[in-house]
Amino acid sequence: MKKNNLKISVLFRTLSLLIVFMLVIPAFSNGQVKPDFSGKWAFNTEKSTLGEGGARFGGGDIVVKQEANLLTVERTRTNRDGETTTTTSKYSLDGKESVNSTGRGESKSTAKWSADGKTLTITTTSSFNGNERTSTEAWSMADAKTLSITSVRQGRDGQEMKTTRVYDKK
Repeated sequence: MKKNNLKISVLFRTLSLLIVFMLVIPAFSNGQVKPDFSGKWAFNTEKSTLGEGGARFGGGDIVVKQEANLLTVERTRTNRDGETTTTTSKYSLDGKESVNSTGRGESKSTAKWSADGKTLTITTTSSFNGNERTSTEAWSMADAKTLSITSVRQGRDGQEMKTTRVYDKK
């Protein structure tokens, strides 16, 4: 009789653990796989939507390094004079504010992952000539070789400008 009770007890524990694992493991893995944006990326003009005046804010290749709590973005562009310039920005991925210096002053950014972990939204506030502007960039990957960055910012005339820059992995 004791052997049967012991077998039933072991079976009950095993079944309980199995049920717990079936419920817990999907909860941890569902939406928690965040994309790794690391790599060298070539700007794809044909797939991008820059809109009117958006060409000034798009284009150029980027190099991205992503670590546990840090995203480093190196942007290479050709300016109006035909000179190539490179800027580097760093964004904290743990919710802390990041400060980056630009040719126009400082910008403050906060990066936040979407609930499903598939999109990283970087909200940046910068000040230029006494005007404060806020912009957002939503980073996502359609597949392992295609990076899309959708930007929304306020134009000089106060209207919202939206661009989508698409990059192909080199």
